[in-house]
Amino acid sequence: MWHSTDYGYSDVVQDSLGVVHLGPRRLPWQQVITSTVEISPKPLDVDPSVDHYGNQVTYFHLTDDHDDLKVVSDADVIVTTPAYSQEALAVAWEDARPLEHPELPGAWEAAEFVLESPRVQHLPDVEAYAVSSFTPGRALGEVATEIMHRIFTDFEYDGAATSVTSTVGDVLGKRAGVCQDFAHLALSCLRSQGLAARYVSGYLATTPAPGQKHVFGADASHAWLAVWVPGSGEWLAIDPTNDQWVNDRYVTVAWGRDYDDVAPVRGIITTEAKKSTLDVSVDVGPLDPVSGEPVEENA
Repeated sequence: MWHSTDYGYSDVVQDSLGVVHLGPRRLPWQQVITSTVEISPKPLDVDPSVDHYGNQVTYFHLTDDHDDLKVVSDADVIVTTPAYSQEALAVAWEDARPLEHPELPGAWEAAEFVLESPRVQHLPDVEAYAVSSFTPGRALGEVATEIMHRIFTDFEYDGAATSVTSTVGDVLGKRAGVCQDFAHLALSCLRSQGLAARYVSGYLATTPAPGQKHVFGADASHAWLAVWVPGSGEWLAIDPTNDQWVNDRYVTVAWGRDYDDVAPVRGIITTEAKKSTLDVSVDVGPLDPVSGEPVEENA
């Protein structure tokens, strides 16, 4: 996976302070072979670290004058499809609520992901939309999967329908949005009934259409969510944008309460520039296990 973010400014930037969530997580189903984050111009102050949620995060402070800032992440990972305990997924959803059952192992840690967060509000309209899936005694795995499927069916993927400031209420009202919006909506549906669910950012390796070549840099970052499964220590990862459980084509980068916790690049600058540009390029695809070279699919 390769992710490049390039900022251009119409005047000199004197000071740039940034936080970067671009390094993939090391997980039972995801092995990180190599991972680098490069910032240009090179800051004197760079601090790779781990945040509150265990995500790889890089803090930087650039004080040299510059009119362009580029952040590039490059990583090779080996991913397998996550496995889940079918017995744990079969538990009634009412028994999977950490605030109602604090005696469950791990409930104290999951409880944070039941509460409202800045981008995931508990709205009456969302609760009304979600409630039909929460029939008494229904299996947790079935509930989460149905919420995922309903959002995929009921909402249109439309990049022009929402913006970075759109709320869950906006998405519900317009019945349209992008992966970030659908993840936030699903989180609101699940949390409104007391289930713990977290926002996940990363990448999905897509396959070119038959006869088409892979275009380097034409991919995009992706977002999905994961639902706490008590008794197993697992989180069921679901993708309402594509109506499927997360599999071995997903690269997990970071997770938190919502997008604001795991934005790929964010920060503050000091400048008199009146205009700026942003260019983002992403490439995700399989490598040949012997040569290490990209493999063309459906070429």
